[in-house]
Amino acid sequence: MGQEIADSRFSAEDFDCFNERLKRETRLLESWFRDCTFCEEGHAGGFELETWLVGRDGLPAPVNEAVLDTLKDPLVVPELARFNLELNGQPVPLQGDALSRLHLSLKQVWERCAQAAELQGARLMMVGILPSAREGDFTLGNMSPLQRYHALDEQLYELRGGHPLEIDIEGRERLRFVHDDVMLESATTSFQIHLKVNASHAVRFYNAAKIVSAPMVAVAANSPYLFGADLWDETRIPLFEQAVRVGASDLTKRVSFGIRYLRETMMECFQANLERYPVLLPRCMEVPDQQLAHLRLHNGTIWRWNRPLIGFSESGQPHLRIEHRVLPAGPSMVDAIANMALFFGLVYALANQPEPPESRLEFVQARENFYRAAREGLQARLQWLDGKTVTARELCLDVLLPQARTGLERMGLDRHDADGWLSIIRQRLESGQTGAVWQRAWVRQHGRGMPALVEAYLQRQNSGAPVHQWTL
Repeated sequence: MGQEIADSRFSAEDFDCFNERLKRETRLLESWFRDCTFCEEGHAGGFELETWLVGRDGLPAPVNEAVLDTLKDPLVVPELARFNLELNGQPVPLQGDALSRLHLSLKQVWERCAQAAELQGARLMMVGILPSAREGDFTLGNMSPLQRYHALDEQLYELRGGHPLEIDIEGRERLRFVHDDVMLESATTSFQIHLKVNASHAVRFYNAAKIVSAPMVAVAANSPYLFGADLWDETRIPLFEQAVRVGASDLTKRVSFGIRYLRETMMECFQANLERYPVLLPRCMEVPDQQLAHLRLHNGTIWRWNRPLIGFSESGQPHLRIEHRVLPAGPSMVDAIANMALFFGLVYALANQPEPPESRLEFVQARENFYRAAREGLQARLQWLDGKTVTARELCLDVLLPQARTGLERMGLDRHDADGWLSIIRQRLESGQTGAVWQRAWVRQHGRGMPALVEAYLQRQNSGAPVHQWTL
């Protein structure tokens, strides 16, 4: 999806050309899986952080063009809305003090962006949904001026048969409204974790990523408010799914948890892409099939909560990554890296258990766990591998944290460094204070002045303290 296109309008010939290239590249990818073409270099980790630009009034500041012009940094790119940016970290091998090196990478790119934003009278903010955002902010006038975004909006509109989006989210309160375009997707900013995996074990890792999505979203929840309504602990989940909805079937949803675990290879996802999802951006490119340019572009318009990715090493050899998309941005940089540590450790531990955990937890239960955790946060009652039902908080404290610690150590990460990051998760769990919990507690004490909530949040975020230490 990061690729720009020349025009937002497409002809029937464009779709025919793209679909033919997509079929060829899918067949080629299938042969790579069959012939074990992928590099087996060990694990590496990276991230993408979507951020808000916020003005002195606590409202969205649509100034990303000026910020990007100042930065001229390839690691910082535009997002759908003019008040969002995407910050990228260089991947690092998951060995030694990799977690602290990822933190340093995030800190450095964040500081550069914050300085550039300050020149435009704006601040950077990492939060799943900006509490002060209003529906009127999400108009085409605030869309970043890139053809691919206009094309995406037009193609989704066509797939909806010209009908508007009907948003209906019921949590602690209920919010229902109608919206005409794709811009609501820009209300859902995330911290996306990338994990490079060996093809020989990719199925186990991918299934493990799905299983841990429920406790991960409970631990990291940071999006309770949308347009002043108190909804889910992680309202970003239903909002994103509904913002690009083009059909009711799980087989065609562009954003979904999926319909089953993988069985043999990640190829099953890419075959589903070809068979089940209409092409949205039919940009035909004069490049060799071996670059998989059309397959990768198409995959970028299917936003699975755990998305398989194809990348290439400097030598041109393909590799596999898992993009874990369930986490919101924030509340702080150290919280984000701690969440990453928990994910890496848990996935490694579960993927290397003698008995595959996917054989001990039905997929429908893993999916139900995910949505319950997004709705209720740490208080959600989840069914785990032993069949017992416990709260997400109890599960993480008693079972998952020890497993994550073991997983990080076996992965080759420095024990002292890993313990430091996991201790942030432990203290968050012991306090019970996630970003969502803190936001609601602040509102109970100070009222629903959302710009004031944003200011209080920014003060604490900029202090560098993890969210379990935030006061009211």
